[in-house]
Order: sequence, then structure tokens, then C-alpha cells
Amino acid sequence: MKIAARQVESFVRTPNPDVRAILVYGPDQGAVLERATSLCRSVVEDLRDTFRVVDIAPKSLSSDPALLSDEAAAIAFGGGRRVIRVRGAGNDIADRFSDFFDHPSGDALIVVEAGELQARAKLRTCFEKSDIAAALPCYVDEGVGLEGTIRQMLSESGLTVDPAALDYLSSNLGGDRQVTRRELEKIVLYIEPGGRVSLQDAQACVGDGAATSMDDVTIATASGDYAALDTALRRCQANGDPAVMIVRAVQRHFHRLHLAAGVMQNGANANTAMSSLRPPVFFKTQDAFRRQLGIWRPATLSTALQILTDTELDCKSTDLPDQAILGRALMRVAQAARQGLTGGRRR
Repeated sequence: MKIAARQVESFVRTPNPDVRAILVYGPDQGAVLERATSLCRSVVEDLRDTFRVVDIAPKSLSSDPALLSDEAAAIAFGGGRRVIRVRGAGNDIADRFSDFFDHPSGDALIVVEAGELQARAKLRTCFEKSDIAAALPCYVDEGVGLEGTIRQMLSESGLTVDPAALDYLSSNLGGDRQVTRRELEKIVLYIEPGGRVSLQDAQACVGDGAATSMDDVTIATASGDYAALDTALRRCQANGDPAVMIVRAVQRHFHRLHLAAGVMQNGANANTAMSSLRPPVFFKTQDAFRRQLGIWRPATLSTALQILTDTELDCKSTDLPDQAILGRALMRVAQAARQGLTGGRRR
């Protein structure tokens, strides 16, 4: 069965008891790991229990057609339901699961972790079409969803958050669920239990390194500032930030520009368009965002977003250095912002 993104959290909290196998996939590998672990713990609390938890490598499934059924039917020493965990799965093992769904055995819960899968990917479709399986997407937290994630994670530790602090955190987090959780854990250690997170608290705990550098990349790219873009990219490289994570941060920024530019096309001014965005534009970048709305129109923003989408694909699928691919693409977009080469407004 296919689980919609909005239903994933509810499913993870209360898995369908009729589901024997669950595929957790998507671009946010932190969320994939977190949700897969939660699903495993719904059956076995201690995942170090080697009698009830077994990890199977995809390569082992490929080489042994009977392995999945044998492990699913095995009985744990001492009793109890078992968990089978498969990490790093791909389309090459889709047939193994299709065969299992046709002839299921045992009662073990099978949890499969994978990266991004296209809508027609064999592994994804075989889980979506089976009545005893489920496919759970894990997309990058953003917008209102990211705000809710931040509130929930802080609330779990007894903390509340000021609106300004929430805006700041939403602007600087969200690329990966595990990264978001680690950054928020800094705040939990910093604030006394039952306290309220202020903007100053958020900046003190999260306002360093990677988030700031990637924010500088997005602003420089959309503003056409070559020198600032080169400097920011060098900082990201020094931080060890993956090229795909950087391009996704730029994509999110351009998506927000596209939404605001669409509101302006209907007659609103820049301030009204910016105030319609969720989360709101962070106050320190509002002036730059407003200037960028004077450079870009919806049509040219669509072109820029296509360039960024192609760049992400190239970073994943070619043998060329991904940082070089990223740098050339962002300079191309920055050139369009500076000179109007894609047909946008000139400064």
C-alpha cells in the first residue's frame, strides 16, 4: 500500500498490524533512519537483541533467493516476534520482495531502508501494490512541516519556542532530519527544562558553520554576487558539506522566491508577497530577498529551478566531481541574476 507523506508520522506511531514489510525511502536519509528505527522498535525494543533482530545486506538477498523467506519464518530463541532489517536497498532486489509478497511466511516484520526512488521504481511499486506491504516516503522537512517538526522535538524535552526563534530555526535547518535533531539537542542542553527558546538562544546554538555558509550560498546565487558565492562555496567545501545538500538549500530558496513572485504577479507588493511565505523570511535576509524579487520573474525562476534540479541529478549520476558540477551551475544561475541572461529583470 502507498502511504501519503501526510500520513507517515501517524503510520510510524501506530503501524498497520496487517503489514508485514515496510519500505522507508526518500531524500532525507536522517528521516529514513529515524522512522525505520521507530518501526523496528514497535516490535523489538532492544535492537541489539541478536535473537530477534537480523540485518540482511541487499547483496545477500540477491545471491540467495530463499534467504528472505527463511529469515521471515525463523523462530527466535526465547520467543517473540522478530525484525528483519535491510539497509541500502535498491531496485535490484525488488523481485525478491515480489516473490515474498506472493508467498509470505512467518510473522517477522521486515523493514527496508532506501534512498530516493522514482515513482515507477520497481522496489517502490512492488511495496505500494501489495496488501501486506507499505511504502513510506521521507521528504526533506520544510515550510509548515519543518516548523511542526521543530516544535515537536523541542516539546519532547519540555521546551517552547518564541516565533522569532522558530523562524530562525526554520530558515537554518531542515536539510536532514538527523542534522536537525542534533542541532536542536544543543538547544535542549543550553536551556533549562521547562524554558522558552528565544531568538538569542537559537542563534547561540545553531548560528554557526554549515547553516550560515549555505545561507550565504543561496543569497549570493540569487543576487548574482560572484565574489560572495565563491567565498561561500569555499566555506561549505571546508565544512565538508555535500554538494547535493547545498543545491537543495538553493532549490528551497528559489522555490520560495517563485511562490512570492507568483503572489506579486497577482498585484501584491514585495512586502505582502514575503509575508505570505511560511516560514516567514528571516529578518536578516529580508532586504536581500526583497531585492531578488526585483530581479526574478516566475518564468525565469522556473528556468533556474530546472537548472538546479538537473544539477542535483548530475551530482548523483555522473563521474565528474560533484563540487565542480555545483560550482558551475550556481555561477550560471548567478550570471542570470546579474545580467538577465534568462530573460529576467535587470538591476
